[in-house]
Amino acid sequence: MDQPLPAAPRKGRGAIGNPTGRFEAERRYAVDDGWGSGDEEAPPLATTVTLDASRTVITRNASPDISFDRSINPYRGCEHGCIYCYARPSHAYLGLSPGLDFEARLFAKPDAARILERELGDPKYRCRVIALGTNTDPYQPIERRFRITRQILEVLAACSHPVGIVTKSALVLRDIDILAPMAERRLAKVFVSVTTLDRRLARRMEPRAAAPERRLETIRGLSRAGIPVGVMAAPMIPALNDAELERILEAAAQAGARSAGYVLLRLPREIKGLFQEWLEAHEPLKAEHVMSLVRETHGGRLYDSTYGIRMRGTGPYAELLGRRFRRACKRLGLNLSDGSTFGEPLDTTRFRPPARHGDQLSLL
Repeated sequence: MDQPLPAAPRKGRGAIGNPTGRFEAERRYAVDDGWGSGDEEAPPLATTVTLDASRTVITRNASPDISFDRSINPYRGCEHGCIYCYARPSHAYLGLSPGLDFEARLFAKPDAARILERELGDPKYRCRVIALGTNTDPYQPIERRFRITRQILEVLAACSHPVGIVTKSALVLRDIDILAPMAERRLAKVFVSVTTLDRRLARRMEPRAAAPERRLETIRGLSRAGIPVGVMAAPMIPALNDAELERILEAAAQAGARSAGYVLLRLPREIKGLFQEWLEAHEPLKAEHVMSLVRETHGGRLYDSTYGIRMRGTGPYAELLGRRFRRACKRLGLNLSDGSTFGEPLDTTRFRPPARHGDQLSLL
């Protein structure tokens, strides 16, 4: 039987390989055909975008360790290519790979704003904060072309509906003209994800996301515009970027962040193999130690999906990381408004459903 050719890193991509999705009946891999194909450098991998004909856009969850119960993801897949992204396994539901397919074969929802308007107009709808970008980044590079996130914000602003955004892109600054007026009415807040301050590590781990210094500039720009902004130091990866936790929080606080959160590295489903493959290619001397510490934080396994544990871990290392985070936040004055990661709650009382055809105009 032919042996699979070892995959090599591709410029501008996070994942090394492109393993077949877990629901597929066959397994595909490259082999040397005997004519030197194994010596050829892999060609550049182009990004393709397919239009997604979704019938709904608001996704609901009942997870007890998540602060929101509904979210919107304008895109499936994410071109940022973060190797650790916990959303990668979702691409298997599309018959695609959580590896390179996840960051190169994307799906956009061009009708998202129109569908959202319809859902918000349902008489049974009850307003609670909508989280934007909880699975894939709402400001990934293709947003410049499709502008779906901006259209969604326009609908939410018109209805006075509160929104919380998580991103690692500077493109969010484009929408300050919408977000700043919303923030004045306690209808918007933004969290910027900062994983590392090491530009070299970021380029390999998050190849198409904004550079670390650009993310700090984004925090500064949002703060100056009066938009409540926080930092997510996530994920913290043992023996890789965990030593930077305090420096990340300090840099973000100096840039204007008022709140902070952190998440320990999560490796559900296919991410285990993808992340280990990435480690062995980019950090071969650290790979064994990193994976050993990851197991230590999950009771000897690479991942524990138990609510309340999956994002924090257990054991001495995880407990130390938590203490470091809390002490740093106290020293820097983060999370002081109400003691929570997400700061003061947004206002849900201002919501007004979008006008429907045939509705009478208000006299007031």
